[in-house]
Amino acid sequence: MSTSAATADTSGSPVPVLSYSPLVLSVPGRPVDLEVRVTAPETGTDLPVILLSHGQGPSNNLSSLNGYAPLVNSWAAHGFVVIQPTHLTSRTLSHLVADAPGAPFFWRSRSEDMSHVLDRLDVIEKAVPLLAGRIDHTKVAVAGHSFGGFTSSLLLGARVTDPDTGEEVSLIEPRFKAGVLLAAPGRGDVLNGPMGDMLPVFGTIDFSTMTTPALVVAGDEDDSRHFTDMGPDWHADPYTLAPGPKSLLTLFGAGHALGGIPGYDVAETTDESPERVAAVARLTAAYLRTELCPGDNAWQTARDALATGSGPDSFGRVEAK
Repeated sequence: MSTSAATADTSGSPVPVLSYSPLVLSVPGRPVDLEVRVTAPETGTDLPVILLSHGQGPSNNLSSLNGYAPLVNSWAAHGFVVIQPTHLTSRTLSHLVADAPGAPFFWRSRSEDMSHVLDRLDVIEKAVPLLAGRIDHTKVAVAGHSFGGFTSSLLLGARVTDPDTGEEVSLIEPRFKAGVLLAAPGRGDVLNGPMGDMLPVFGTIDFSTMTTPALVVAGDEDDSRHFTDMGPDWHADPYTLAPGPKSLLTLFGAGHALGGIPGYDVAETTDESPERVAAVARLTAAYLRTELCPGDNAWQTARDALATGSGPDSFGRVEAK
């Protein structure tokens, strides 16, 4: 277990967070054990939980429990327990699962991983030093970046058609009370890039059934031409096409890494901005705190600050339905 100073709290003071990994969960039928990282604030009780689904990308280890430290440390500093599974799509596992059913994208398994984690939340809480008795098991959210945003969309209620069987698939997980979709894929009927052919399941997604409350975060310079020529608006589709209650945070000048959420100083971040990452972490934490803790006005306070359009909070806009 390691201790690191995470993003400062609202008073500007560093908040120590505890990180424990790998915690190994045996899942019958899974080709390898499910490994997770758990990151939590050093103090506090009745802590809400965020399960974070990683994306893909060119790095070997960011797409695993070892990624997203800038976001994870900040969420923990804001009072959340963050659990990060390593999905079977991770490059760290490619030599072990190349021939496993569902390879190479494991779109169904990724969602199932998150349900397996929820099934073992009590086991995780007891296994992590200094965490026992500090989690509120009723306050659980899901978040995901890129491919992880697709995974999260399914867990929040979006449906797809299995391209191999033609079967409509629902993987909704009702234990998730809210979600955050970070640079998530949009509608499928506009896919004309090479990745659309490689991931035909993306072409079948139906957001009309995604009824769980969610915040969609999209960069206005996130132009994913390898999927579509629709432009950055594609990443707003989970907001545009899903029923409410939903919120959309559009980040000015942000690309697919949203300033660098996959990791500190990583080469694939084309829009590096520690200030933007801090803002994403702060706003998403505020949204989830309000959704998971009725009566908490953190989200409205954050939206009011953003609406002033000046100073450090002039980096984007929020709309809601």
